Amino acid sequence: MFRLILKLAWKNAFLRLSRTLLVVIMIAVSMSMMLSIQGIYDGMTSNLIDKTKRSDCGEISLYNSHYRLNKNLDNVIKDAKGIEASLNERPDVQAVVRRLSVDGLSATARKSAFSSVVGIELDDEIAFGRFDQFLVDGKLELGKRGALIGKELAKTLKVHVGSKVIFSTQDSSGEINAMALKIRGIMQTSMVLDRSALYVDRRHLERFLGVSDTVATQIAIRTESSTLQATLQKAYPQLSVMDFLELNPMLKQMQDMMHIFNSITFFIVILVVFIGILGVMYVSVLDRIREFGIMRAVGMEYKYIRREVLLEALFVGVVGYVVGAILGLLSLLYLHHYGLNLSQFSEGLASFGLDTVLYADISPIYFINTFLAILSASLLSVLLPLRKIKHLNPIEVIKAET
Repeated sequence: MFRLILKLAWKNAFLRLSRTLLVVIMIAVSMSMMLSIQGIYDGMTSNLIDKTKRSDCGEISLYNSHYRLNKNLDNVIKDAKGIEASLNERPDVQAVVRRLSVDGLSATARKSAFSSVVGIELDDEIAFGRFDQFLVDGKLELGKRGALIGKELAKTLKVHVGSKVIFSTQDSSGEINAMALKIRGIMQTSMVLDRSALYVDRRHLERFLGVSDTVATQIAIRTESSTLQATLQKAYPQLSVMDFLELNPMLKQMQDMMHIFNSITFFIVILVVFIGILGVMYVSVLDRIREFGIMRAVGMEYKYIRREVLLEALFVGVVGYVVGAILGLLSLLYLHHYGLNLSQFSEGLASFGLDTVLYADISPIYFINTFLAILSASLLSVLLPLRKIKHLNPIEVIKAET
């Protein structure tokens, strides 16, 4: 009996071929667009998170327990060099860098802005987060007086490669000191650093500030371990051991907002799918109302008719899903490899630390969630047609049609 119902459901699902194909195309196009938007949103968020981890805090960062409230040279990590060596020996640590940072004032002949000088080792930064990939202009070199500048700070100060900048701040003795820096390159890293950061050689900054080469303001760690933070908190109770989300709550909020946008888009698409299948199934039931009346009149139980109608809706939904999954996958693969070029909005994107080309993420969960949603929409769409079949009077329907 089930094989007969299955065969009837398949034939009836495509009885009005043009009408069914229209719904299948609608499901496929809506689904592919939804998957593309979701992939772009997630890719954009992932890009921001990845940049911030690579250029700034990694997965975990260590600070002096008072540093984030009072960023002066009294609140540095005293034995940063020893801690870095100890962390490098751990198998669950992928990379470690220590940085020395100080706030001050950057000035040119015409412009000035509050900024931060970050003392780094280029080789360590490249190993830590492929720092060379952030270079957008100039050369990746520092030297004694060279500096790399964040893209947004360069715009604020109106400087370019080859320009000179004077940075002044308070050194370890409490005196106001200044140094002249020549811009060697312009970097586009994270949203916060782009607006304030000047990168210089760490040894040069140590001499300028009059501090030991064993101290640091930050030790950043790359790791995939979910337990490392708790381990380090026990090992270094005198330090603040903070993970990425604690240090960047705004990015967490942005990620949550993207999930909300994706959920709204998902709901709209599924609503369209539900209305489309409902329309097809309801019209199909009306077209075959006499057929259902005869089936009821000859003694066919309602449960068999219900199964047939449910299978019809599932066939339409599943075919639409398969076509949509293929189109969506092709679209995501293209956006993943070639990206979405938004160069006309480059200024606005750069202010948020985004590249002009946005690349999409691809995740199996996109397709799993969509399949379950389309399956649910298909099943729910037959409730109204089934209600009409359940309450029809077979004799009256047959008389009305004769």
